[in-house]
Amino acid sequence: MARIWDPYLSEADKAHLATLRERRVGFGSKPALLLVDLYRAVFGDKPEPLMEAVKTWPSSCGLNGWDALPRIQRVLQASRAAGLPILHVTVLTDSGIPAWLEASSRETHKPSVPTDPAALDRQKRGGDIVDEVAPLPGEFVFRKTAPSAFWGTALAAQLTYLGIDTLLVVGESTSGCVRSTVVEGAAYRYRMQVIEDCVFDRHDAPHAMNLFDMHAKYADVISLQKALDYLGSLRA
Repeated sequence: MARIWDPYLSEADKAHLATLRERRVGFGSKPALLLVDLYRAVFGDKPEPLMEAVKTWPSSCGLNGWDALPRIQRVLQASRAAGLPILHVTVLTDSGIPAWLEASSRETHKPSVPTDPAALDRQKRGGDIVDEVAPLPGEFVFRKTAPSAFWGTALAAQLTYLGIDTLLVVGESTSGCVRSTVVEGAAYRYRMQVIEDCVFDRHDAPHAMNLFDMHAKYADVISLQKALDYLGSLRA
């Protein structure tokens, strides 16, 4: 079966992979859905190509995010119907804590405060989860100040309390916060299931190759249909 990362593999890569035994994580007995960073700043207020979107929303993923959103909605609807715990993760804004790129700078951190009313409004709304996948009452919301959804949050504690052993992961960015969350989730020994059609990035090559790497080492990268079939079986 062709995979999204195949065009980026060399002949030597393919030869080596052909010698390996397929290793899969599989599903456990108690799954949950984890939605990573589906906030306004990565979508903007309307679908736009990336180079247009970043003029007003510098963190935008352009049309890649908007294209993935209906598929994420299908998984969210199916997960709710199956009775899965739903866990939303977004950024903690207005905390005074510098972002990880800013924090790693040797220069003194000076928060950028826009003076233009429209830019100030965008900054205030940037961390809001978009309406299309907004949390319902009783669903969990975690706010983070690092790439991983686990770092500095109560996510692992809540999963332990719920007895969760499997996480279905959707969101963005594939090469950033999704990958960080998946790697740390694997370190906690959760069965990580990344839904390929429901994660996205602003760049195609990092998206594909980070899916490849997660599938090889930390998770199962599964199709939307496989995820929906699995959720349907739970509901049945």
